[in-house]
Amino acid sequence: MERINVIGTSGSGKSTLSKQLAAQLGYPYHEIDALFWKPNWTQTPDSELLDKIADITHQPYWVLDGNYSRTEPVKWQHVDTIIWVDYSFPRTFYQALKRALSRWLSGKELWPGTGNKETLGNLLLSKDSILLWTLRNYAKNRRRYSALMQSPDYPHIRFVRLRSPAETQAFLNAVQPDQHADNKDASCSL
Repeated sequence: MERINVIGTSGSGKSTLSKQLAAQLGYPYHEIDALFWKPNWTQTPDSELLDKIADITHQPYWVLDGNYSRTEPVKWQHVDTIIWVDYSFPRTFYQALKRALSRWLSGKELWPGTGNKETLGNLLLSKDSILLWTLRNYAKNRRRYSALMQSPDYPHIRFVRLRSPAETQAFLNAVQPDQHADNKDASCSL
């Protein structure tokens, strides 16, 4: 595992896992949401977003956190491992709710330099609410990711599906940086 994309429905825990995995391996961590969102909730144009992702994925080692299906042709050209955090709907929705409320209550900026913060309005009243998005997309994402795992279009990709926090912890416990590489050029054995 040298070029890793962690996917999953919002609230699944993909960012937490991505950060832990990147730290454990000594790889750079990148969050697609941070690449996508500009100040005042302005969206990065697709051409610019794809260029940013191409720059990242041409590097030898990385952990990329995020879905954005329109980025798949670019990010999966070089990926060797996709980790799907696929917890139950109740757990995923609970985690999404807990995270959203925590962000709202703390008033913390979501992505450095953007000024973007969770508000009660965009949490509960917006058509773009992350909670509504989770409700709408959980089942659809499961079908899509299941199909991707079976697709003959990605023979170069190793898929890892984690269905519970216990499986995720066991996976992290099994991941070891390659002992023959220094930390800057670490590769992973599992």
